[in-house]
Amino acid sequence: MNELIYGYHPVREALRAGKRHITTVFITAGKRSARFTDIRALAKAARVSVHHLSPNEIDSMVGTPGHQGICASSGPFQTTRLDELLQKSHQQDPLILLLDQVVDPQNLGALIRTAYCAGLHGVIITKDRSSGPSPTVSKASAGAMEHISLTRVTNMVTTIKTLKEMGMWVAGLEGRAGQSIYSADLTGPLALVIGGEERGIRTLVKKNCDLLLAIPQAGHIDSLNASVAGGVVMYEAYRQRNLNSIL
Repeated sequence: MNELIYGYHPVREALRAGKRHITTVFITAGKRSARFTDIRALAKAARVSVHHLSPNEIDSMVGTPGHQGICASSGPFQTTRLDELLQKSHQQDPLILLLDQVVDPQNLGALIRTAYCAGLHGVIITKDRSSGPSPTVSKASAGAMEHISLTRVTNMVTTIKTLKEMGMWVAGLEGRAGQSIYSADLTGPLALVIGGEERGIRTLVKKNCDLLLAIPQAGHIDSLNASVAGGVVMYEAYRQRNLNSIL
C-alpha cells in the first residue's frame, strides 16, 4: 500500500536514497525556487513523474499544512532485518541504537536524525508500543530515516541477547545510574539503549544491559527528553571513537 511522504527533505532524501518505490512527486504549481528545481531534477533522474497541484490540494492529500509544497506517493519504508543489520556492521566496531518503546514520532525522528549524523550503523525499535517508520517520522528526521538501517523487533530482550552473543556490549541510559557516560568506554562494539518517554528502559531490558550510564545534570528535573538524552550519549560515543579526526 502506498503512502504519502511530505516535506522537502523527506522527499529529496527518499529520491536520493532509492530505497522506496516512488511513483509520483507532487509540487505546488508555480513554484520556481532552487529547492523545487532540485526535486524536479532528482525525480527526472529517477524516472518519477512530477505533477503540479494547488497548495490546498496538497493540504488535502497530506492532511497537514506542513508539507512545504512537496509530497510524493511512495511504497512503504523498507526496514532491515536484524541479521542484515549485523552483517552490514560486522567488519568494523558497530555502534547501534536500541529504542525501548519510544512512542512519540517526533522523538523517534529526532533520534534517527542524530543517529545518522553521528555515524551509527543502525537503529532498532520494538514493533509494539512504539512509533514506527511513518511519513511523520521521516519529516521529523529531516529525511535521515530514508538512509538509516532501521530494524523492528518483537522482543527487545531477545535482541539484546543476540547482540551480546555477537560480541557487543550493551549500555542502557538510566538517570539514576552510578556511572557517567563521560567515564565509560564507548568505543568498541556497542549498543546504546534509550527508554521510552514515560517509564524509561523497562526493568527486564535494564537487567540484560551490561552497564547502566547516566548523563550528569545540574538541574532538579527528573530526566532529559529521550531525544535529547540520546543525542548527548550518541555524540559522546562519536567523540570517543573519533578523537584523532575531530577538529
